Amino acid sequence: MDIRAALTSFIYLVASSLLYPVLLLLAVLVAWLLLQMGAFLAEWLERRRLGFSKAKGPFNAKKTADSLDLPHRVSLYKSELQQLLNQGHILEVQIQELLQTHIQRANKSLDGLRMLVRIGPGLGLMATLIPMGTGLAALAQGDMTKLASELVVAFTATVVGLFEGMTAYFLFTVKGRWVEEDIRHMELLTELLANEEGEL
Repeated sequence: MDIRAALTSFIYLVASSLLYPVLLLLAVLVAWLLLQMGAFLAEWLERRRLGFSKAKGPFNAKKTADSLDLPHRVSLYKSELQQLLNQGHILEVQIQELLQTHIQRANKSLDGLRMLVRIGPGLGLMATLIPMGTGLAALAQGDMTKLASELVVAFTATVVGLFEGMTAYFLFTVKGRWVEEDIRHMELLTELLANEEGEL
């Protein structure tokens, strides 16, 4: 038995069997990307309404201490921080633990987009190369109809994968800037409220 032929047939079978799962994952990622775009639009509208779409934003000490007109991420942190400070004598390490928890949560909100940036084009490339193999096999047998069909699948998968990657990268870049801004505001908020309570 020809070992090379057996291995080649096995790898070809494995690669061919991956086509439909890869196409399914590409479709799922498109739906996921649409959800991410909806969440992005909602946050953009919120930040625009609050004036946070501008470079400087409306953040200042007096307004932070007296107003709840903050992005939901910062507003949630402010609420939990105030609850913690109202409990009485609070150690600095407890405040820092709360701050770090919210910073980690804010950074974690970018994980979905970060994965889309890499996974989308990767799946698109896989869904391109797999039908190319079967298409070349069809070409060798003179079956031009099957070759054309496989090329259509390959090129459309490439377009979808690149679309997912580029769109996710745009959303990741802008949302990453928002997260950095919110983290900076949470740190300043910690100093303001904790100093008012005389804890730091």
